[in-house]
Amino acid sequence: MKGVLMSGLRMSLCSTAIVAAVLSFSTTAQAQDQEEPQTLFTNVHVFDGVNEQRIENASVLVEGNLIKSVSTDAIDAPSAKVIDGGGRTLTPGFIENHAHLMLMGPSIAEMETNSTWEDFAIHGTRMAEMYLMQGFTTVRDAGGAGGGLRRAIDAGQIVGPRFYPSGAFLGTRGGHADFASFTSPPGGVTNFGTLNMAQQVNGVDEIYMYGRNNLRMGATQLKFMQSGGVISAFDPWQLLAGSKEEIEAAVQVANEYGTYVMAHSYRKEAIINALNAGVRTIEHGFHFDCEISALMKEKGAYITTNITAFDPGLLDVPSVKNNPNSLRKAKSASATFEAYIPSMKECPAPRGFQTDCVGSVEACNIQIAYEKHLNNHFFGPYASMVTLTSVGGEIAALSGDFMNPYPEGKLGVIEEGAYADILLIDGNPLEDFSVVGTGDQWFGADPRPDSPETIRLIMKDGVIYKNTLD
Repeated sequence: MKGVLMSGLRMSLCSTAIVAAVLSFSTTAQAQDQEEPQTLFTNVHVFDGVNEQRIENASVLVEGNLIKSVSTDAIDAPSAKVIDGGGRTLTPGFIENHAHLMLMGPSIAEMETNSTWEDFAIHGTRMAEMYLMQGFTTVRDAGGAGGGLRRAIDAGQIVGPRFYPSGAFLGTRGGHADFASFTSPPGGVTNFGTLNMAQQVNGVDEIYMYGRNNLRMGATQLKFMQSGGVISAFDPWQLLAGSKEEIEAAVQVANEYGTYVMAHSYRKEAIINALNAGVRTIEHGFHFDCEISALMKEKGAYITTNITAFDPGLLDVPSVKNNPNSLRKAKSASATFEAYIPSMKECPAPRGFQTDCVGSVEACNIQIAYEKHLNNHFFGPYASMVTLTSVGGEIAALSGDFMNPYPEGKLGVIEEGAYADILLIDGNPLEDFSVVGTGDQWFGADPRPDSPETIRLIMKDGVIYKNTLD
């Protein structure tokens, strides 16, 4: 009987302890909810990433890492840190949709034969910080980087933007992902292959293997190299690499993970083949026309284009000018792609911002500013701001419910429930686009500042990384 009583007593005490623990946890959780830090931006004009007109004389309340409220009325938040915007423009953080944070150059051959993982990692770390300080709170890496850089950023070990890596470039032997030395035999070991930065995939089975490995290693989407390039060694830009079955295999692997494929596509035939196979974003897409625009609309697809490719100075790039094969390819490509700008104006498609810089941090800083400048030059400030913000947010969301590392809120917009990725900018970028940090010169330009003076505040995920208002 005594044993039964003691057992009952122990059960009673245990139950009491459990109830106490639950109540304590509940109280703690409620306290934590109540203690989410708040930041209140007042006296700002809001470009929300979508609408052409700013929300004038507004306030924006951030709670934790999300936007809690956007209002033209006063917001009551007595415990919030108040930041007076002084009539500046509050915008979403910018989104870069096609970067290569790990590729420091100066050439593919140099990176293949004379670079170590330390070289790539150090460069990627510096690039990540540079992008954030230029106002980019999200970057999609279009090949060469895996999940490690994102883990370091998200853990606060290094400073950088939200990061959507593609893992290793996937492409055929002799195609745009073939970074091997000239004498390397088929299937030979390469530096890029060993580091899983680029993989030659020949046949459906290898696409299954390397595509799944990319996603296993932290990629948020897959990158398939369909067309050739200009500076690359073996591939004509007109290349139609990858059979229908191979491209569909990449799409199948992505679909298994609830994400998507981005395709490096120049020629019209390549773009159409990719879209019909289920590719969701066309990279570069220089042969874009109104027929492609209609097909993109039907498929719910996007395009990202490096507008610097249309700059006449491209022919003076040393790696182009001093290489007869590359110079010939560049001249041919420039003549063929001249209809892109008028076609995009006549039949616009959802277009994300792309820089596609491979090189030093300082050179990429200059190229980013020039890419911003050219977007405004060809398409005007409003279209350029949408390209830099909400379209990029929609592209990020294509990674789906499983592979999207940032599923709690929208990106690229200022609205209730969106991520608190915010810039405060002097002036009105819808009237004077230069305030976003543009540069009107590419080659021969002076070094750019670490961060544009006109971008006065940079917030990512509710955390302020720059504030020169005080």
